[in-house]
Amino acid sequence: MAHVALVDGERFVFLRNEGQIFEPSLKKIAEPKLEATNFSAGVKHQDTAGQMKGNTDLNELAHGAAAAEWLNAKALAGEIDELVVIADPKTLGEMRRHYHKELEKRIIGELDKSLTSEPLAKIEKLLVAA
Repeated sequence: MAHVALVDGERFVFLRNEGQIFEPSLKKIAEPKLEATNFSAGVKHQDTAGQMKGNTDLNELAHGAAAAEWLNAKALAGEIDELVVIADPKTLGEMRRHYHKELEKRIIGELDKSLTSEPLAKIEKLLVAA
């Protein structure tokens, strides 16, 4: 596991594993400020009930799409060999819709959890258990 992308509707942290696969040692290498421009992305996810309750936040879905685009660029540039994506279920679903084929080849795992505010030690333990 070379890289880990931690994503939610507001934050994106890019990590590198400097340890072994069963003893990860994560280091933050970037926290890109994304330009959330793909607001059409989440429109398909809005059902009538969700719109009334305000459950679908287009800003959050656009952020997920922007994170996928950033990762696509890194994969196309050959800067990612192996990647684990950790994101809340809604963001992960939106990201999957935007994965480039080159990025898909490099994804070795996904975790549908919101962990962007958790300490790295907890994330390392969850990766070992996954």
